[in-house]
Amino acid sequence: MQHPRDLNKNNYNTKRSLAMTPEHIESISNHPDFQHLVRRKRRLNGSLTLAMLVIYYGFVLLVAFSPSTLGQSLSGGVTTVGMLVGVLMVLVSFALTGIYVHRANNVLDPLNDKVKQECAQ
Repeated sequence: MQHPRDLNKNNYNTKRSLAMTPEHIESISNHPDFQHLVRRKRRLNGSLTLAMLVIYYGFVLLVAFSPSTLGQSLSGGVTTVGMLVGVLMVLVSFALTGIYVHRANNVLDPLNDKVKQECAQ
């Protein structure tokens, strides 16, 4: 999430000065769409972080309290439940990253662009 004072840093086509006054920062911070953007980003970051923490610490607890479960063979061969769980954890982390990128590109970035456009006027 960009801080309000950073909203115009990459806009080189602006004729006005890029320096923002405390009044500009205050007006952006009080803008309803900016507040909505901050809430949505916090909710997204919090939920994805919580999901990964639950998965990771669930795995750690499984290793600590039931290592025999992870050591069981899947089909009588050398592949174990632990190997499958490890691969699934990596795949879930990629999926969570994909969810974040999708939501950022389709929800957060358009809202950020709207705030920048409205506050530049």
